[in-house]
Amino acid sequence: MTQHIPEEELIQRIVAGDKQLFAVLVDRYKNKVFGILRGMGASHQDAQDLAQDTFLRIYRYLPTRREGSSFSSWVYTIVVNRMRDFMRQQKPVMTAVHTGLEQTNGETPEKHVLHKEMQREIYRQMEQLPESYRLVLLLKYTNGLSYEEIADITEMSTAQVRNALYRGKKTLKKQMERKGGLSTYEAYSK
Repeated sequence: MTQHIPEEELIQRIVAGDKQLFAVLVDRYKNKVFGILRGMGASHQDAQDLAQDTFLRIYRYLPTRREGSSFSSWVYTIVVNRMRDFMRQQKPVMTAVHTGLEQTNGETPEKHVLHKEMQREIYRQMEQLPESYRLVLLLKYTNGLSYEEIADITEMSTAQVRNALYRGKKTLKKQMERKGGLSTYEAYSK
């Protein structure tokens, strides 16, 4: 079962020539990579293209990766840098962000629809945040990375990451309150 191979062993086997195992790495990271790209403002199609390009870069540079360092941080650094390059090339025309949240157990269809709409609104509001706030929020809450991992990816100190998370959440909450979305969501989700 190739799905259960530990990540470092998997990487070593790919670098040693077992190239078909790269598909296992892609499977493990494709949703997270796509989610970061969408969360940073890429359209569905652009996110697919950028994810493919990201995985090509990962494959190409896998032999040069520093062994023992966090593979996920390395992957997310490549994703973020690829998206930044893309944004510099494109400039302002970005579309609304998709959310991949699934319906939770025991949730009524009405609550599920409301929850999905609220998530879309949160992502729309996140697009208004400075990139540093948006990026740390995405890495922390959609990918569950530690402050240290986020610091490595964003080239910020851990104190700057904490600060950006705090300010990003605070700004996002104010935007949502101004829009009336937060109270609407809280009222219907009880």
